[in-house]
Amino acid sequence: MRMLHTMLRVGNLERSIQFYTEVLGMIELRRSEYPEGKFTLVFIGYGDETSNTVIELTYNWDTDHYDLGNGYGHIAIGVSDAAAACDKIRNLGGKVVREAGPMKHGTEIIAFIEDPDGYKIELIERD
Repeated sequence: MRMLHTMLRVGNLERSIQFYTEVLGMIELRRSEYPEGKFTLVFIGYGDETSNTVIELTYNWDTDHYDLGNGYGHIAIGVSDAAAACDKIRNLGGKVVREAGPMKHGTEIIAFIEDPDGYKIELIERD
C-alpha cells in the first residue's frame, strides 16, 4: 500500500491552482470536469502520480467557501531552507503564519504558511 493523494475542497479553483503552482512550484497533473455533478477535480504535485503523493483540489461549482473545522491539521512539505522558503513564498504573495524556527519542544526547523482557502502547510527543513 501507499498513500495516493490528499483531497482539499477549494472555493476558487484558479486561485488555488495559481497558489500551488506559482507559489509552491507544483505542477498540474490532470483535470477532470463533471458537469452532471457540478464539480471539477484537479490533481497537483511535485511529480507523477505513479510514484508521488499528490493533492486533489475539488471545486464544487456552487460553493465558494468552506468552514475548515478543527479536526484537520496540515500538509507537510520538505524544504532545504525554511527561512528562505518563507521569504520566497511571501514575495510571491503567499501568507506566512509562523516564521521559520525550531519546533516547540524540539530542534527541527519548521514554518507554516496558509493557502488561499486557509489550509495550513508546514515547511520542514530537510538536508
